[in-house]
Amino acid sequence: MASPASVSYREVTDANGRKFRVGEEPAQIMGRSRGYMVWLPWVAMMAAGVFEYAYGSAAKTLQASYHWTDTETFTITGVWGFFQAGIALPAGRLRERNVFSARAAMLTGAVLCFLAFLTIGSTGNMVVVVLGYSLLGGIGAGLVYATCINMVGKWYPERKGGLTGFVNGGFAYGSIPFIVIFNYWFTPANHSMVLYLVGVYMLVLMAGCGLFFKDPPMNWWPSTVDPVRWAADAEARKTLSRNPPARRQFSPAEAYRTPQIWIMWCALVCTSSVSFFGINFLVKFAKASNFALYVAVMSAILLALVSGTGRAFVGWVSDYFGRKQTLLAVCVILALASFGVGWAGSQQNEALFITFAVISGFGGGAFYPLFAALTPDYFGENYNASIYGTVYSAKLVGAVAAGPLAAALIDANGYPATYILAGSFSLLAAVLVLFLRQPTAVPSVMQPALAGGGEVPKT
Repeated sequence: MASPASVSYREVTDANGRKFRVGEEPAQIMGRSRGYMVWLPWVAMMAAGVFEYAYGSAAKTLQASYHWTDTETFTITGVWGFFQAGIALPAGRLRERNVFSARAAMLTGAVLCFLAFLTIGSTGNMVVVVLGYSLLGGIGAGLVYATCINMVGKWYPERKGGLTGFVNGGFAYGSIPFIVIFNYWFTPANHSMVLYLVGVYMLVLMAGCGLFFKDPPMNWWPSTVDPVRWAADAEARKTLSRNPPARRQFSPAEAYRTPQIWIMWCALVCTSSVSFFGINFLVKFAKASNFALYVAVMSAILLALVSGTGRAFVGWVSDYFGRKQTLLAVCVILALASFGVGWAGSQQNEALFITFAVISGFGGGAFYPLFAALTPDYFGENYNASIYGTVYSAKLVGAVAAGPLAAALIDANGYPATYILAGSFSLLAAVLVLFLRQPTAVPSVMQPALAGGGEVPKT
């Protein structure tokens, strides 16, 4: 396999002054087709989602095994979410500076996730669990999540919406087998062995996939797609008319000086808190409403399934209808679904509870790939690991709000009132999305010769 430095390529500049590195085939860079950089991240993401989507189903047995209160139980997942989101920015900066490779990030994440389940399966000591499960597990899952999402966008810069959504979806529906296991076969008598086996499963899948991860060179573009003519292609125009590419490659410092990145951050705080809240408390709310066990289990399974498939669906929808427009619709849907779950539970209506849980699952997952694709649309791909890491760090606030704070609100006000509050947060996110505009940045020098694109041979 030839190294990227020894492979011939050319630099193409479009009418906006953006540069594209064209000529290197994926097989020349990493020894295989770029399709592997969709399937391998997808498999790894299915393993990582166990932390977030299956924890609520395991909570009852963990409480019985370790005698935790609700606040203690959901403090653990709140702290996990804090570190899972918080690691994205520093890890992204290290990757962009070539200090930390994608392969190293995946292998480190795999080991930390294994240690997390080894910890929670061995002890109920809150200090040890917070350090071993929440901190190490959060960092490990965050490394895997951020690396997988950024990998797809780098290898498919011309198709990032749908494929980012597809890979992101694995994070949700990959947890479905564990939702079943934790509800029906997870008991105080076998909890340690089950958790150890889950840790081994995560280690094998994440490390096995991560061994083959490799980033393309900066500004890389597939040789089969002309970066200048692509923008004029009839099919591409359907996407570009709604999702115009970034005017240039923003550095993190430049992105931080725009209001757009902070609007996105605040909107993600709102939506992630609602999503986390639904995942954490749906099963407990169903049981508190005296629903049959199958209602709680079916609601959790369908929430995860629709959350995962919905992520892929909205990715492709946003390619044609616009990232911002689709995100706005998702925020409204999530708000209405949250109101619906709270009302159906208070009325003890099982059918409507499941229906609104499904809709909530769609809304509670769909916004993640939209933010992931919107970020490079606004700021470019070269520093996406850092810039999207900043946006994604909003989830750490949402995790805390939907963990111990939400548990305290439920104790004080009950489930229906807390679901109304959650829906209101999602409506606030919709209002914030209305103010999003692509940053306008014109290159300092625009040569007439580049109006139709130009290229410089490289080796």
